[in-house]
Amino acid sequence: MTNPLTGAQKQYLRGVAHPLKPVVIIGQKGIVDSVIAAVEEALKAHELIKIKFRDIKEKEEKKVLLTGLEEKTGCRLCGLTGHVAIVFRQNKDPKKRKINLHSI
Repeated sequence: MTNPLTGAQKQYLRGVAHPLKPVVIIGQKGIVDSVIAAVEEALKAHELIKIKFRDIKEKEEKKVLLTGLEEKTGCRLCGLTGHVAIVFRQNKDPKKRKINLHSI
């Protein structure tokens, strides 16, 4: 997915993600190889995931880290609330897609 998400798509994805629990935790070391691998696996399995920041308190620092994560994994940020970010990456295989954004 190379196109940016529209506002309506982000709002829809935040709604879908609401009941989800964070599956990846980013600590004080930031975006390290193990975090990237965990995000890749989670996105491959779920498409839409929550990421929790444990030791990073500044919103701007979180945004910088998430931008780097977007570049490395191809995911798109849907929302950042407090210490939890919601990211989405559509599965490349149309048969394995769980979330359809084309109608939104």
